[in-house]
Amino acid sequence: MNKQFKYYLRISLIALDIIVLNFVFFISKVIVGNKIISVDFNSYVHIWGIFNIFWFILTLGTRSYSDSIIINFDFFIKRTVKVYIIWVISVLFYLFFLRMFEISRYFIFVMLSGFAFGLIFNRFLYLGIHYHFKSKDYLINKVLIIGYNETAKKLEAFFEEEGLTSKLLGYTEDPKNVYELTRYPILTSIKNTIAIAKEMEVQEIFSTITPEQNNFLYSMIEEAEKACIRFKVVPNFSVFINQPVHIDYIRDMPILSMRSEPLDDVGNRIKKRILDLAVSIFAVVFILSWLVPILGLLIYLESKGPIFFSQMRTGKNNKTFHCLKFRSMKMNKDSDLKQATKNDQRITRVGRFIRKTSLDEFPQFINVLKGEMSLVGPRPHMVKHTDDYSKIVDQFMIRQFLKPGITGWAQINGYRGEITDQTQLKMRVNNDLWYLENWNIWLDIRIIFLTVYKVFKGDEKAF
Repeated sequence: MNKQFKYYLRISLIALDIIVLNFVFFISKVIVGNKIISVDFNSYVHIWGIFNIFWFILTLGTRSYSDSIIINFDFFIKRTVKVYIIWVISVLFYLFFLRMFEISRYFIFVMLSGFAFGLIFNRFLYLGIHYHFKSKDYLINKVLIIGYNETAKKLEAFFEEEGLTSKLLGYTEDPKNVYELTRYPILTSIKNTIAIAKEMEVQEIFSTITPEQNNFLYSMIEEAEKACIRFKVVPNFSVFINQPVHIDYIRDMPILSMRSEPLDDVGNRIKKRILDLAVSIFAVVFILSWLVPILGLLIYLESKGPIFFSQMRTGKNNKTFHCLKFRSMKMNKDSDLKQATKNDQRITRVGRFIRKTSLDEFPQFINVLKGEMSLVGPRPHMVKHTDDYSKIVDQFMIRQFLKPGITGWAQINGYRGEITDQTQLKMRVNNDLWYLENWNIWLDIRIIFLTVYKVFKGDEKAF
């Protein structure tokens, strides 16, 4: 609802912030005056570009202008403060590390301070617009909800949080169906809905009761339309399915699925594959090219055998593939049956080091190049463990909808390494399913950076 309004609001807020950023830049230049005449003009053109690029990247990456943020003023203010602080730190770090001291420090101070005041002005302007809409009846749709149930309560929460152009007046429900105090009044019984809607000049009626549940609604819909009142039905799918569902459309046909899968979209898969290729090519060319000979020699000198450990693991759609690692154990017959444990006697001294530093996983960049794995995704398990774990956790095999990853959401949240109990396994699966349903390219980049951070910081579960 109001998609176009939210779109124009979002574009307006983005444009206002960009206008303020550039206006403050040129005003700061005027204020500093003669102090910058002797300075290389190109330096200021350069920093002007950096100011804009950094702001654009940070607001895009943090989704600062998303519908869920801008429609709630408190969220919008908090997100703006957060992004501004990160933007200032990023700009100062950039200037410091590039040693661009020919830029006037007075200019930088005036610019950063001026932009802060400009953002405050924009937010107060937005607050004024927000209250203007709320105070003008001709801009607000008055709404009634038919039925008082769980679906109606969700609608109520929506209108309170995001109903910038809508105002909920109350419910119509038969008294016998109401068992608790309501935050909005029960105005009348369901059969008198249209009469009360006309009296209160309602523009929209949302029915949480479907015509199939109450045939009287068919005549009510006709009566509402004759009175120029929009009538909308909010079906409660729990009548048919007793768990949350994701709704999509093929033309005008609603399609119900058990979950949202962003990577079911070809465009998203292409973006993820481009990131996989870019990082894995870099890793193979600039890291594995010298790491393989060095680690290979150390591994072979301590324990005779191949330097790579290749194990059959389950990947996307439960297809198996050869997962590569640097060999960290002595040659043993249990390698395809028993996972590594803390103080495992099979692990060599070199193996202990490369496992602790996660260097043993680096050959998997080759798996990523081949398309068998991704940089980020659920960690692949050996075939036996996939069979075992799928019998313990009902939703375990849903992980296999995705390519397995070198790292994943579960791993950066502390669920890596040895699985010692059923609760730990369930939490790992829950994290993997959250990633499947909430994927975006920025989430992948975030997970990659957090993984690198954990490697340098050290992870007690890496052994």
